[in-house]
Order: sequence, then structure tokens, then C-alpha cells
Amino acid sequence: MPFRKVSVMESRTEFVKLACQEGAIIRQLCRRYRVSSATAYKWIRRYREAGEAGLTERSRRPRHSPNRSGPEFEGHVLRIRAEQSAWGAAKIRRILRDEGIEVKAVSTVHAILIRHGKIDPEESKKHHAWQRFEHPVPNDLWQMDFKGHFAIRTGQRCHPLTVLDDHSRFLMCLKACENEKGETVQQHLTSVFRQYGLPLRMTMDNGAPWGSDLLHRDTPITVWLRRIGVRVSHSRPYHPQTQGKDERFHRTLKVELLRGRNFDAFPAIQPAMDHYRHVYNQRRPHQAIDMETPVRRYQVSPRNFPEFLPPIEYGNSDEVRTVDEKGKISFKGRKLSVGKGFRGYPVALRPTEKDGIWDVFFCCDSIAQIDFHSLQ
Repeated sequence: MPFRKVSVMESRTEFVKLACQEGAIIRQLCRRYRVSSATAYKWIRRYREAGEAGLTERSRRPRHSPNRSGPEFEGHVLRIRAEQSAWGAAKIRRILRDEGIEVKAVSTVHAILIRHGKIDPEESKKHHAWQRFEHPVPNDLWQMDFKGHFAIRTGQRCHPLTVLDDHSRFLMCLKACENEKGETVQQHLTSVFRQYGLPLRMTMDNGAPWGSDLLHRDTPITVWLRRIGVRVSHSRPYHPQTQGKDERFHRTLKVELLRGRNFDAFPAIQPAMDHYRHVYNQRRPHQAIDMETPVRRYQVSPRNFPEFLPPIEYGNSDEVRTVDEKGKISFKGRKLSVGKGFRGYPVALRPTEKDGIWDVFFCCDSIAQIDFHSLQ
């Protein structure tokens, strides 16, 4: 089957770059991107021979032009700036190097931008580099959130759903949603998991649709994630920096795609977001990862999405209870709340080393702890 159309070129380049990563499983990627192995190996060969220029049938400008004059170099700087008005000198310099153009110092590029009135000196003072913790390998942790909604001319509101890999900053999901319901999120996550595999853990904030209250944070969407083998964590209340990379991406999205842009109708939004995701993952250098592009640091997860789930089973020594419609279980003559998100599911209670204290498990995850001493 052919490459799915995001555009075709964008999907093809993403596939090839992931396929060229060390340890990539080509046939697994072929299944997820729905391309034949013959087609895949053809484009991999062409990419290795000629880079991205080999992925198109059309003629491309030569990658190497060592005798460019000063005005020509300025023209290329301004061309990149015109494509992305929010990109600074460091990003533009890296893009030009990737295109095979002889690159002068970052300060030279910066001076060109100032000379042509492309940078406000006062605005540039506001930007600072921050040192952030990151997980050591791709798919250890994905961050997920809704960016604040924005209005379109039809009167509807768009709620952008974003999912970002913590290690690589690879953006696997940027979807224009008409609502923030759990069913909508699950639909989009299913497509993401089928293409990129499952992460070990996902983190999100405490709001709907993935949070309820501090005692019982699980909702149907987080229960589903646990059910398919993805661990779930929530950010600390009133600490958005826990979701720092996704929050920072939302600022970037606003500046580079949404600011000053009015969409006439909902169907026009997703193509623009698909194209921007391509630019963000494959073209835009990222300062936090040494000016690399996210696709160069990302590898798809080897953990496949389970299309069919086995029954939930616990050990013979576990005390198993089914959660009722109110999110409660009966145990030792008491009604204990474990959360409405688990309604209808079996949970297991296991004693800890401390007398009177029991852990509550759903599948392989500990979801609560009950202290019978405090209930007396």
C-alpha cells in the first residue's frame, strides 16, 4: 500500500529517518506506516545516497555551492527567516548547513537579520536558555496535554491535543480536536500507538479528561492506558513545569503557527498542523538537543499496541474485588473508594509488610493504599 498522505513527502521522510536509526526494525515500521518492504528499501537506499533530495522525483537545488557571494548568502538567510519568522540565527545557521550551504558564524547570521529589520533587539532580550532534565532514551516518557483552545471563524473552538517524547522532543501527535473528551483522546492515541508503539509511561496534568481529584486521579482514559501497559503519572498541582517540555512546545506552537492566523473552517486546521509537525520534527533545529532535529534522536518503540487485550488475571493469594458503579469495593466489612474510573473492573488487594496496610492493584499498577488503622 502507498504512504499515507500527510503530505506524502512528509510521511516518507519521517519513515526513512526513523528507519535509518540504529536498531530500527524495518518490517515493523513498514507495518505501522503501511508500505511494502520493497518500497521502503528503495527510499532508504535513495536517502542514503542523496539525503532528502533522493526522496523526491523532482530535481532539487545542489546541496553544495561553495562559491556563493555575500548577497547570495544573505538571500538564503532571509529565505529561511521568511519561511519561519520566529526562528533565530542559530536555527537558521543549522538549516543552511543541512542544505549544504557554506555557513558563516551565528553572529553573522544574526547581524543580517538585524540589518534587514527582522529582529527586535528588545524582544530578543526576553529569551533565555534553560537547563531541563530529560529521560535518557526515547519512549521512557511521553508528555500529553491540550493546548488552550482558540476560536475559528465559524464560531467553533479548536482544542489542540499534543503528545511529545521527553528525550527527543519528537512530536508524535498534534491533532485539532473539537472537544476535550476522553473518547476523542483515546481515538487519537490509538492511531499514535499503532504507528509509534507504546511508551513506558505518560504524564499529564490533573484536569479533564485525565484527572478528577487528588485522591482518585484516574479516569476512563488513564484506566485504558494502564490496561494496555502504559504507566500513568500526573503533574504536581499548580506545578506546570512538571509538563515543562510540552508547555514549552505550546508556546512555540502559538508563535510559529497560530499567532495572527485565522482559520475559516475546522477542516483547514489539521492540514496546517500536519505540515507544522513535519517542520518541527524534521526541519526545525532544537536548542535543547544541541541544535539537532527531534527525528534524529527518536526511535519508535518496540512495544506494539495490543489490538486485543487478554483478561485481567491476578494471583491466587490476592483478594480480588470488582469496583461498583460508585467507584467502591467491599473489603473486610467496609466500603472503600478506589475511583470511578475503575468501574466494572476487578482490582487486587495485597497486604504490605506493615500490619493493617493493603495495596490496591489494577493489572500491574499500584493504584491506592488502604490503612485500616486510620479507618477505625
